[in-house]
Amino acid sequence: MELSGKVALVTGGASGIGKAASLKLAAEGAMVGLLGHTRSELDDAVREIEAVGGKAMALTADVTNEGEMRSATASLVEHFGRLDIVVASAGINGVWAPIDDITPDEWDKTIAVNLRGTYMTLHLAVPYLKKRGSASIVVISSINGTRTFSNGGATAYAATKAGQLAIVQQLALELGKHRIRINAVCPGAIVTEIDDNTHKRNQEEASVPVEWPAGEIPLTGGEYGTAEEVADTILFLAGDRSRHITGTPIWIDGGQSLLR
Repeated sequence: MELSGKVALVTGGASGIGKAASLKLAAEGAMVGLLGHTRSELDDAVREIEAVGGKAMALTADVTNEGEMRSATASLVEHFGRLDIVVASAGINGVWAPIDDITPDEWDKTIAVNLRGTYMTLHLAVPYLKKRGSASIVVISSINGTRTFSNGGATAYAATKAGQLAIVQQLALELGKHRIRINAVCPGAIVTEIDDNTHKRNQEEASVPVEWPAGEIPLTGGEYGTAEEVADTILFLAGDRSRHITGTPIWIDGGQSLLR
């Protein structure tokens, strides 16, 4: 049990990459707080962890809401007694549209969930992490905004993902003296349900058409990666095997971002 006795907070922990990370961390002995805004999904994920002998609790909160996040983080620490690992996975694709089409409200929502949500998670968790003497943060960014800029209309999303990487690299120095590591995972095309919540409008206006006859993911001939493959990297960054790694982005995309 690589993470035996440690406590992890996973935002967006009931679906997609967040859920895969929650299951993986719990399987390695971590006690996991799954945070999200849909209670039924959270309860289902907690039951899935408990069914195989893991320990978990559901935390209902909106990552943009300070009061809800403060209460949820405090509840996790009160319940399990400590906090060692944070996985900031909550995020949305939002609306993808040309810059003169996307509305201020649509822009603001993507910024709020992805950037304010990341800030709020770290702002409230870091005081508990400082008490541990050694801790790890993993922020789920993307190839978009870090190595890929060719998805038409994804300006708001790319801006938030670039911002998350900047946060990681800035805080690597600030938190290093507290023995807190912070790294970014940057997935490419992964099989999750997030695309179901992506709203694309007039995307062809913002796109430059490109075709990849052999597929846009060189390593797999176009086959998407899995949330479990991303979770394996999150586990590595959460545990002691990555104890000398901080401020580092890891792209998990089968070479997709190099092609694009």
